[in-house]
Amino acid sequence: MTVTKHLHRPTPLTLALTLAFAAPASVWAQQAPALPAVTVSASALALGSDEMSTPVTVLEGEELVRAREATLGETLAGQPGITSSHFGAGASRPIIRGMDGPRVKILSDGAEVQDASTISPDHAVAAEPMLSEQIEVLRGPSALAYGGGAVGGVVNVIDKKIPTRVPAKGYEGSAEVRVNSAAREKAGAFEVTGGSGNIAVHAEGVKRNASEYKVGSGWDGGSTVPGSYNRTDTGSVGVSWVGERGFLGLAFTSQHAEYGLPGHNHEFESCHPHGTHLHCGGHEGHNHGDEEEHDHDHESGDVPYVKLKSQRWDVRGELRDPVPGFAKLRLRASFTDYQHDEIEGTEVATTFKNKAHDARLEMEHHPVFGWRGVVGLQTSKRDFSALGEEAYVAPTVTKKHAAFLIEEYKLDQWRFEAGLRHEWQDIAVDSATLQDRSAKGTSVSLGAVWKFAPQYSLGSTLSRTHRLPSAEELYAHGVHMATATYELGNQDLNKETSNNIDLTLRKYAGATTFSASAYRNKIDNYIFGSTLDSHEGFQLIQYTQRDATFTGFEGQIRQQLNLMFGASLFGDSVRARLADGGGNLPRIPAQRFGVRFDANWQAWSGVAEFYRVNKQDKVAAFETETPGYNMLNLSANYDTRIGTTPAQFYIKANNLTNQLAFSNTSFIKNAAPLTGRNLTVGLRLTF
Repeated sequence: MTVTKHLHRPTPLTLALTLAFAAPASVWAQQAPALPAVTVSASALALGSDEMSTPVTVLEGEELVRAREATLGETLAGQPGITSSHFGAGASRPIIRGMDGPRVKILSDGAEVQDASTISPDHAVAAEPMLSEQIEVLRGPSALAYGGGAVGGVVNVIDKKIPTRVPAKGYEGSAEVRVNSAAREKAGAFEVTGGSGNIAVHAEGVKRNASEYKVGSGWDGGSTVPGSYNRTDTGSVGVSWVGERGFLGLAFTSQHAEYGLPGHNHEFESCHPHGTHLHCGGHEGHNHGDEEEHDHDHESGDVPYVKLKSQRWDVRGELRDPVPGFAKLRLRASFTDYQHDEIEGTEVATTFKNKAHDARLEMEHHPVFGWRGVVGLQTSKRDFSALGEEAYVAPTVTKKHAAFLIEEYKLDQWRFEAGLRHEWQDIAVDSATLQDRSAKGTSVSLGAVWKFAPQYSLGSTLSRTHRLPSAEELYAHGVHMATATYELGNQDLNKETSNNIDLTLRKYAGATTFSASAYRNKIDNYIFGSTLDSHEGFQLIQYTQRDATFTGFEGQIRQQLNLMFGASLFGDSVRARLADGGGNLPRIPAQRFGVRFDANWQAWSGVAEFYRVNKQDKVAAFETETPGYNMLNLSANYDTRIGTTPAQFYIKANNLTNQLAFSNTSFIKNAAPLTGRNLTVGLRLTF
């Protein structure tokens, strides 16, 4: 979406609403001139949001404060085209245009977040929304700078852990506290930067303690989700040398978390495959329709939980005019030592370890024959292992190397962009019966933006990208109780080939602003978990390949009604089908449409939002339909001062009508409905 700093959440509106107000729209446009669009740092070329050839979502400032939840997935789930993999309270990953897992790359200021969240939806994302300064979501040619496999998109979390400048007054920072009612959550965060001369230091931290959350009224599993608590502690320290031409910094981040895993059912631990069928001990017959029938049989004390520990080092640096012919050099590198234990009772059932490092070097060259661009190299290594009862993936070491080039050319009202990336991947597996795999792929993308009239633009991209199969898709073999599945990998998997077209129409300034996008993504050899058999909701899944097509749209339109009020309409839809009548793909988000009203008066601002998520009846084999639901949310902010310190009080009420709602994208949708009525109150200070 196009983001302007004077309009919060630029969204849609109908012409009928504008006619209800006497003053013409041109009057309001003249009184509230547009400011420059937010710079998207993940775009490689540091473009403004209105210059992108594909939709981009940027959350910052008050909008980010309103949107932030305990997980990255839930923080972004309200944006058009984005939902989440909702797995209770502790784990939730963004889903973009119906795609999740390794198809959505999550970055920490340009460096990949190395956790285990791509492996399974019950694994938390090691990124803290309360410490984020800006969150960006983008697709298209610029996403090639981060991986050809990011078919869904890229989420870049901008933080302050490595200072890029020395504060003018010697120090600056913020502190925030918040509580909510649904999970009795108490959370606090702080960040402070200080420095003198060429040295700047930074420290930040967050602590969260949330109990089991309440769901909407009428759930036959009770009023709360057993085991859905979430406790998190994150801290970071960083130091930078800052000069006239750039900076170089180092930061250390430590994160500890404990959260429950709703939906476990030990009744299925003995299940195993006989060919393409499940055999589950003394159970007779199969149930081919009632997915997750027994998901909420546990008392709270019986629910397994995760204890997570992640230690991460980051190196970031930028240098302007490093050598003749180049405008900027940019370095991002990280090392992560990640481990989480899945604990049942007092025993560690399974331990997941992930030691990984990655590095990327980019150089922006000065225009050559009118073309400005970035050339870069990237390398990464992931040493992953799972040990214990649910070690359903053999230990692997995955090495990836890539070279990429992003170029742009401007001509009158046109902007053209081209991206090229080549990747090499080697996977070594620690098994006598499994074979190592090597693969490579080339991705290319072309885009154009035409500003055909003042305040209007039309953007389009064409891309052909390759995604290489992951170690889990190749080598999985065993029971995975968290998702109630028995997973079978497939060593014969080949790379995916995605052919995508995207068209976006924008109006990015004036009283009326909008962004509307339509896309079609035809993927040859699409890799997915195909359900072969089901027993009382426990599924036998094998990774396989079929041609698939994703078709959808997302859009929002906002109208400034007068100096105080604005109104918006928004919605999204994605349809994902296998070729040749092969049916629907599983866990695809349902259609969503809504209306939003916003107000700004002196120190007050507020938002009222209502949206409808439709019933999802276009489901895959062995998948149950998910009923639709309505959602009503309200929020308000008040800017003031406490002494001389700027302060912001905020309050938000989500699911005000206490609707019982289920997410079709969740493996445990019936065991963990969405949160019921929830009141959040917070205070944020900046100094």
